[in-house]
Amino acid sequence: MAHRPKRTFRPRRADSSDSDGAQETFAEPGETGEQAARGPAVQGPPSGRGHAEVAELLRRDRGRRRGRAWASSRRAATAAPRLDGSSDVPVDIPDAVFIQATYGKCKLARAQEDYISLDVKHAFTNSGMKKNSEDSESEPDDFKDIMPFTPKPQTLRQRMAEETKTRNEETSDDSQDEKNQDIWEQQQMRKAVKITKGQDIDLSYSRESQTVKKFDASISFPPVSLEIIKKQLNTRLTLLQDTHRSHLREYEKYIQDIKSSKSTIQNLENSSNQALSFKFYKSMKIYVENLIDCLNEKIISIQEIESAMHALLLKQAMIFMKRRQDELKHESAYLQQLSCTPETSINNSLAIDEKTQWILEEVESRRARRRQARVLSGNCTHEEGTSSDDELSSADMTDFQKSQGDILQDHKKIFEDVHSDFCNIQNILLKFQQWREKFPDSYYEAFISLCIPKLLNPLIRFQLIDWNPLKFDSIGLKQMPWFTSIKEFIDCGMEDSKKEDSSDKKILSTVINKTVIPRLTGFVEFIWDPLSTTQTTSLITQCRMILEEHSTCENEVNKGKQDLLKSIVSRMKKAIEDDVFIPLYPKSAVESRTSPHSKFQERQFWSGLKLFGNILLWNELLPEDILQELGLGKLLNRYLIIALLNAIPGPDVVKKCSQIAAYLPEKWFQNSAMRTSIPQLENFIQFLLQAARKLSRNEIRDEVKEIILILVKIKALNQAESFIEEYHLDHLRSVIKEFE
Repeated sequence: MAHRPKRTFRPRRADSSDSDGAQETFAEPGETGEQAARGPAVQGPPSGRGHAEVAELLRRDRGRRRGRAWASSRRAATAAPRLDGSSDVPVDIPDAVFIQATYGKCKLARAQEDYISLDVKHAFTNSGMKKNSEDSESEPDDFKDIMPFTPKPQTLRQRMAEETKTRNEETSDDSQDEKNQDIWEQQQMRKAVKITKGQDIDLSYSRESQTVKKFDASISFPPVSLEIIKKQLNTRLTLLQDTHRSHLREYEKYIQDIKSSKSTIQNLENSSNQALSFKFYKSMKIYVENLIDCLNEKIISIQEIESAMHALLLKQAMIFMKRRQDELKHESAYLQQLSCTPETSINNSLAIDEKTQWILEEVESRRARRRQARVLSGNCTHEEGTSSDDELSSADMTDFQKSQGDILQDHKKIFEDVHSDFCNIQNILLKFQQWREKFPDSYYEAFISLCIPKLLNPLIRFQLIDWNPLKFDSIGLKQMPWFTSIKEFIDCGMEDSKKEDSSDKKILSTVINKTVIPRLTGFVEFIWDPLSTTQTTSLITQCRMILEEHSTCENEVNKGKQDLLKSIVSRMKKAIEDDVFIPLYPKSAVESRTSPHSKFQERQFWSGLKLFGNILLWNELLPEDILQELGLGKLLNRYLIIALLNAIPGPDVVKKCSQIAAYLPEKWFQNSAMRTSIPQLENFIQFLLQAARKLSRNEIRDEVKEIILILVKIKALNQAESFIEEYHLDHLRSVIKEFE
């Protein structure tokens, strides 16, 4: 429904642009169209009473129109002035019949809710005019009582001339209001036609009332030239060309989209397994997300249990280390006191005895238990000082086992609420194996071989919590479930894959490098005791498997391997500095093998010799120069040779020298062209020659032969031949020829 535009309370001018000089006619019933058009137009001034009536009616009508908004929709027709500007313009003055009809129409509109009806044709009769005239006469004329506060009214001609003069100034303000008014009237007429469809309604009045706009020559327009027109046309053409080009670009884009869509549709139609692949990828995505969420939640518990187990083993290792150092310190102090004068011994006896008595008794009791155990086992060649001395008291052992049991109990609870598909390594690898078999291209393009070690890291650490590589009965990596599962996964991939350099081959080495080696390094740095042959042998076994058999990807394993080897070397250096102590006593104090000084010195020498042998066990894993520096340079030449020089030459010295030679790796002397031993053994060779000379003088031939065999074994052939020639030991030349 159209809204009625706002009315303007400005009376319309007779010569408005809407009328343009046209005159409104109202035809009574019975009149023809020509009569209606010609009837009210009266040329020239009327005469007599008619002229006075016309003037009076015009004055009344003008007074009423000032207070009605709807009155602007109908205008009295007046003649427009001539365009030539002449002042003698004839004016059409309406007659009494036309004015009376207009007044009656206005009254009817007031009675019908203050608007002019467009769907009723009113017929004006003489009786009606008389009645309306009587009604109008009976109404009070309020305007007659108005006091004249304005100048004397102008004549009709003067008013028309004044309005004509100011029309051009008001045209711009009134044109929009008149346009809205005309649009609203037309809408109301169209609605009236729709409502009264089927009825015979004469719309000739509304058609005749419409005016035709005429060009107003008084309105000024900007000057127009050919250049201005050309410029505007070029501007318009440029805009159209730009629009056309943008439309072309959009058109090309749409064409490409259509081609791409058709190609996608064709590919999807040709690929019958797209739905299955999508379903598989979606299920795999959900599975991996759930797996990651599970591992992220459990990794905290795994780290806590792992730290608790590591702390427990570290505590035990620190107990052994501190106990050994305390016992060494107190026993050495006790023997040193015994070497002092009796007066000094008596003065310090109370303080020393109270402090060392209990420790010495504990040490001796453990030694007695170990000797008894060796006798029962039939081991009679054991030397004092080569025992690890890692026994715990019953109370400490009970506490350790209880703590370890609690940790392992919590360890079992970590994945007890998890489905096997998310905590079993074999089931997890089976999912990825299905992916590799069904869609190998996407499997390798996604670099799954780099993701699997990260996914398995928490689960492998979970399985390694109760793994101690320093125990002689510890399970090897090859027997662990995660190792066998990964190995089978790699083997299946090598059979199915056509690629010789499949990336899945690196999974096992990456797992070892990222998971196993860091844990092994922690054991080496904090828990491993290099003086323990059992721990060293077990550790070497694990390291040999890790560093030799699974070094297929050297670029990745190299860093972890180097870190592990550095920690091993660093730990052995620390053991040489902290745990090796061979005291030197006067010969009078060590002449008797049963004296406390002699026993203590022997135990410390064999303890250092045991460390020497444990260091050289790494000969296949550590570089030769590092081993020679540690074993020969720092330990043999600095500690063992000095103790041998202080000893009395005899069978015991030869036995010790033979044990030193037995620990030396044969790999160092495999060169058949060698006639001189390695430089780091020069001091040892000189000691052997010195001992052989002393024994030759005493005619101890068996020990001399043993020394010659040691020289030959370590490739000191030139020194051995010189000694044989010097002492005319021709029967020993055959020994040299056997090794040549």
